[in-house]
Amino acid sequence: MLKEKLIKPISGFIMILFLAVLVAATIYLAANEIFPPQFLIISGVLFFFLVPGFKIVNPNEAIALIFFGKYVGTIKENGFFWVNPFYISKKLSLRARNLNGEKLKVNDGVGNPIEIAAVIVWKVSDTFKALYEVDDYVNFVRIQSEAAIRVLANKYPYDQFEDENADLTLLSGAEKVNEELEKALHDRLESAGIVIIEARISHLAYAQEIAGAMLQRQQAIAIVAARKKIVEGAVGMVDLALTKLQEGKIVDFDEHSKAAMVSNLMVVLCSDRSAHPVINAGTLNH
Repeated sequence: MLKEKLIKPISGFIMILFLAVLVAATIYLAANEIFPPQFLIISGVLFFFLVPGFKIVNPNEAIALIFFGKYVGTIKENGFFWVNPFYISKKLSLRARNLNGEKLKVNDGVGNPIEIAAVIVWKVSDTFKALYEVDDYVNFVRIQSEAAIRVLANKYPYDQFEDENADLTLLSGAEKVNEELEKALHDRLESAGIVIIEARISHLAYAQEIAGAMLQRQQAIAIVAARKKIVEGAVGMVDLALTKLQEGKIVDFDEHSKAAMVSNLMVVLCSDRSAHPVINAGTLNH
């Protein structure tokens, strides 16, 4: 398989000097009638034949050259050059480009519909592959990027609420997911001479039809987790209170009074509202 071949053509300034000498010599010889008029025609044809060979290569640009269907090489060096006028040239940009992918609706690793999009920074590395291994390398990058994102989304669950045993999720494993996306894009786009500079997930959310239900589910799980922490803390505080009361011999509790004390403390500590104290003017049991 052919690969990119770099060439360095003749400086354009040398050819400009040559054409200037040719024009000056033609004018001088014609003025002195040293050569017949046919010489003027030959000089004019030669001049207009050589002029199309001038090429300007700007920074971060390249020109691929074709000679009657055969790839000759690529000019990547910046400057002013002259090449064979019969060469067909195709200019490419070597600058980094952004692909802001559209939101794709796909199923995650456990089958839930989600929306996902990515931002990809890429550039042309091999001009021969970009021009002649694929039909349209810009469109090729777009389509292959969408395919890579879909495959990645189908591989992992959205978050651990969906799969508690998942080692990697789209939401929590952002760095690893981005690294895997970059690798997948590199494997897909290498054949087109494209280098991936960076790839990042830019949008990730549940699809609209299940977003409300998933939000309620996440809120419920968060409330349960918070209540669990509150109960654990309340049990520790009740145990500490009873221990301190018994160690200081402030109150002697029987099983019934101890149960009442625990019940009251748990209600106060676990309630989501402020407690309203009630003064007991009788005994502990009444």
